[in-house]
Amino acid sequence: MCSRAPASTICLVVAVSAFFQTSCTPSGGPGMGAIREEDLRYDVATLAHDDFLGREAGTLNELRAAAWLAERAQAAGLEPAGADGSYLQFFPLRKTRVSEASSVAIGGRPFELWTDVVVTSPVDTRVDGALVWVGRTPAEQVAAATVRGRPVAALLLAPSRPPPAGARLWEWRYARAAMRERSGALLEKGAAAVILVSDSIADAVFDLTATRTMVGQTGRDTEEARQRAAGDPPVLLVRAASLPHVSRGQRLRAAISSESFVYPSANVVAQVPGTDPTVGSEYVLFSAHHDHNGVGTPVDGDSIYNGADDNVTGCAALLAIGRAFVQRPGRRGALFVFHGAEEKGLIGSRWYAEHPTVAGESIVAALNVDMIGRNAPDSAAVLGTVGPNRNSTALVEMVLAANDAVAGFVLDTLWDQPEHPEGLYFRSDHAPYSQAGIPALFFTSLLHPDYHTPRDATEALDFHKLYRFTKWIYATGWAVAQADQRPEIDPGWTYPRR
Repeated sequence: MCSRAPASTICLVVAVSAFFQTSCTPSGGPGMGAIREEDLRYDVATLAHDDFLGREAGTLNELRAAAWLAERAQAAGLEPAGADGSYLQFFPLRKTRVSEASSVAIGGRPFELWTDVVVTSPVDTRVDGALVWVGRTPAEQVAAATVRGRPVAALLLAPSRPPPAGARLWEWRYARAAMRERSGALLEKGAAAVILVSDSIADAVFDLTATRTMVGQTGRDTEEARQRAAGDPPVLLVRAASLPHVSRGQRLRAAISSESFVYPSANVVAQVPGTDPTVGSEYVLFSAHHDHNGVGTPVDGDSIYNGADDNVTGCAALLAIGRAFVQRPGRRGALFVFHGAEEKGLIGSRWYAEHPTVAGESIVAALNVDMIGRNAPDSAAVLGTVGPNRNSTALVEMVLAANDAVAGFVLDTLWDQPEHPEGLYFRSDHAPYSQAGIPALFFTSLLHPDYHTPRDATEALDFHKLYRFTKWIYATGWAVAQADQRPEIDPGWTYPRR
């Protein structure tokens, strides 16, 4: 489905297409020959190898990946643009988790952490008292006087707002929403602790919930994150089979403690300076994240989450685009930022947007790349091209013209719609730049069944598609680098999520 474009849009697209045809080599850009599929294959195979153990943020493996990228950037001829004349910009992560010294016993029976019981968030507290059983009774019908200051046991109920049908990991999201809603309502009544008994859906993903919760919470090292949840009531999830052990007024004895650590993560930052005396100090920023999900729950005997598509493809593309700009620098500079800790909540890109190593106002556009090597060969997406996510019509016109000129993908705009259940626009590293008022786009081939599983491996990639994607991204960035005017934010646009 499409709509008729206004005449001004058609004229600009034609003009940009003509630019590619008359000002660049026939292949679509003056440095296009430096983008080679064999280089993409080598970089992907190396960074997505088991040797990096999935590059989880806050681990030595992520830092090893960052160091490798810095070496590859240097070998490609890119200049360092990180901190203190290096290729690296370090930033802190804070991890808080439930201590293995914690213990839970119900009715005198020990419950093993992460096998029999999940402590849903790190707290520091002790609870000793007889359980008040409320079963399926809605929280609003539970008298506060009955539960205030006492541990409460309840059956998990379906959330009032379940995740959209068809959403990825629907059962796990359902369980999280149900736990949050059910426990929150009982804690508001003054419960000293809440034990939730899984329903059939939450029970099916109990092990996944345990695995994801056990590793703890990793986020920015803020003052709020430094404050432990001392004395907060614990929320526990037990399996459906544990119902007889919690529904008869048994005594809960829980000693929960948390532990907190600061770990380093790093952005890798490199550049090719611009050549123009007027706009050479401005930059088009290319971004990708280099971390993934480390080692986790085995799938078919494989526990290493290599993230070949997510997002080694993006890193390989940036290296290739860097080589193209080294071969032929643009009027504006090209800035390459390989972000750390994206999987922990866009932490590296938020850090760079707040602490840029170049003047913030010099960044004229942010072109983010995340997962560009899977799904149908001729399909692609670039998020930020339709409202309310579109923040720069001028930049959108450039990316569409570049696709017509060098790639020819059929563009999927459904994932850019505000009603799409995945909300993908807000989940990658362009978002902090967009939020900062920088024209931004997000190139992706979208999610696939192997997303965030060990099956996201090198052998599953479509390397020719990755090659075409890389040329398209380069062509878009080259158009921005060469344009007389920097792309502007659309008048009146505001970031669509508060």
